[in-house]
Amino acid sequence: MTMAQQMITIGLCVIGTMATRFLPFIIFSSKKPAPGYIQYLGKALPPAIFGMLVVYCLKNVHILSGAHGLPELIAILVVMVLHLLKRQMLLSIAGGTICYMLLIQLGTGHF
Repeated sequence: MTMAQQMITIGLCVIGTMATRFLPFIIFSSKKPAPGYIQYLGKALPPAIFGMLVVYCLKNVHILSGAHGLPELIAILVVMVLHLLKRQMLLSIAGGTICYMLLIQLGTGHF
């Protein structure tokens, strides 16, 4: 890519990101409540996306070979325990990810 193409690409990415961030505030006024459908999506989408993330992460796990999915199972349990104790989704995800990465590194001898 030439420098001009790189600058155009970066500019378009910035515009796209800013538009998706600011558009809801422009469309929905703070003076009146958001429509019911939008409120429903705000409540339903986070758990749905979290569930989709779990399915995506487990799609290549083979329980009949290798570690038999044990690192994944332990990481899922860590996520569940952290979430039940702290009720912080970011902490739960980070804790489970760190646990999984440590288990994988220890299991392959790269640590």
